[in-house]
Amino acid sequence: MTSPQIDRILRHTLADFRLSRGEKRILGTILDELGADRRELEVLRSRAFEIAREELADPQSLAVVDWLEEIVKVFQPKEPGGEVRAEAYFAPGDDCPRAIVNLLGRARRSIDICVFTITDDRIAEAIVEAHRRDVAVRIIADDDKAEDRGSDIDRLGRLGIPVRVDRTENHMHHKFAVFDRTTTLTGSYNWTRSAARYNEENFIVTDDARLTKAFSERFERLWRELGS
Repeated sequence: MTSPQIDRILRHTLADFRLSRGEKRILGTILDELGADRRELEVLRSRAFEIAREELADPQSLAVVDWLEEIVKVFQPKEPGGEVRAEAYFAPGDDCPRAIVNLLGRARRSIDICVFTITDDRIAEAIVEAHRRDVAVRIIADDDKAEDRGSDIDRLGRLGIPVRVDRTENHMHHKFAVFDRTTTLTGSYNWTRSAARYNEENFIVTDDARLTKAFSERFERLWRELGS
């Protein structure tokens, strides 16, 4: 099935701002016939978010979000026996910024970001959007890099997002984020345009509860230390 065909089905289900059981079955059958793998499902989820964004100017935007949440559930890969979800992304090549933006867009309760720096405006804007929809966003970054030209760290702080930076001669060199305390992103990837375009970088996204707990605890420890 081509992308325009998928788009037509998604737009049809959006017409009444609800995803019926029959529509869920139809989408499930199509996905089974396609044999869509993880990456293809990620593309479909991304497309659903793009369609929803086109509708967000409408007064019924909250209904659009409800529809989107149901669509995303359908496009999640089926994990036999409760297998842990884990996906790897590599730059250049994979659309790493889009993957990060999608995670930011799907967060509903909290986003804890601990990164060396942020200079990719696409990611920065997605962080701002999450903050504006009342997701509890916190950012830890490196003090030296926060002063660099093009850094978005200070701007995010001025918009009311809690930001803390290290205050030592050493660097805060982590690159991880925890979404809703259920999903972790971590790897070498800096949240910069140069990382997306030129550098050899990687990150993984996982819902492994043990890893998420470990990264959440590390974030809380750093947050306390940098706030004292």
